[in-house]
Amino acid sequence: MEALVLLAFALLALGMIGSILPLLPSGLTSLAGVAAYWWQTGRPGPLALAALVVFGVAATLVDWFGGALGANAGGASTRTTLIAAGVGLLLIPLGGPVGIILGIAGTVFALEYYRHGDHEASLKTAAYATAGVLASALAQLLLTGAMFAILLAAHFL
Repeated sequence: MEALVLLAFALLALGMIGSILPLLPSGLTSLAGVAAYWWQTGRPGPLALAALVVFGVAATLVDWFGGALGANAGGASTRTTLIAAGVGLLLIPLGGPVGIILGIAGTVFALEYYRHGDHEASLKTAAYATAGVLASALAQLLLTGAMFAILLAAHFL
């Protein structure tokens, strides 16, 4: 197997890992793998390539906006969502993915409780934010996993 094809599959695998690990752009990494594979082999064809690009862009958008959409769906303010995202990023070195989840949930709860004084509503909003982060990771994993599987099939079938 050519070195560029091996690199492509390594990037695709890394993209799947990036779905779960913070600060590793899963969709963009997988797109780089698709580009390397296509550059080396000329495959897949235009329709499959377009589908792979759509999957990669979708994974990137979910990565960037999934948690915020979950928080907003739960009723969090834009300010709360932005602060929670910042706290989550700051907690990456201390707790990795768990630090992000706990940081976002705790920040959303605290800020929304401060804003409204309603324990139950704040808890609900924090739960939505947490679900958004987890759903984002799952969606990224499914999209990047599909990209990996499609190129694997294209290579060996």
